[in-house]
Amino acid sequence: MDARDTELKKELDASLQARRELGEEYESALVDSFLEKVDQRIDGAVERRVRRQFAERQMTAARDSRSPRATDTWGERFGFGIVSLVLAVPLSAIGGGVGKLPGLLVAWLGIVGVNIVQAVRTNPGLFGRRGPARDGDWDD
Repeated sequence: MDARDTELKKELDASLQARRELGEEYESALVDSFLEKVDQRIDGAVERRVRRQFAERQMTAARDSRSPRATDTWGERFGFGIVSLVLAVPLSAIGGGVGKLPGLLVAWLGIVGVNIVQAVRTNPGLFGRRGPARDGDWDD
């Protein structure tokens, strides 16, 4: 039995005892008082439940905003990789021709950097950055 239930049971017992002592003329006032306490308990429980559901929806929305977008399909990622490799050929030629080995390295560092940024954008937890532990059980 929950502590709140035992407290409510004590309130009911007190109301019944008061009715026995005071008589029938105070019965409606005692019943109204007890029902008001029950109503407050129900309101509190509903409010806690609504707050919990609101918090769960906010957590779900926050998780969804960090996950890969629905528009980032496999084809888009594959296409980005192909375009990156196709552009690597002229960039390598220009970098190697103008700047020799350092120019070639700079060109390839740029290509790799762009691909890493794209990978992190589509997979937020790629390099070990994980969100907080997900625990669906909330206490009242």
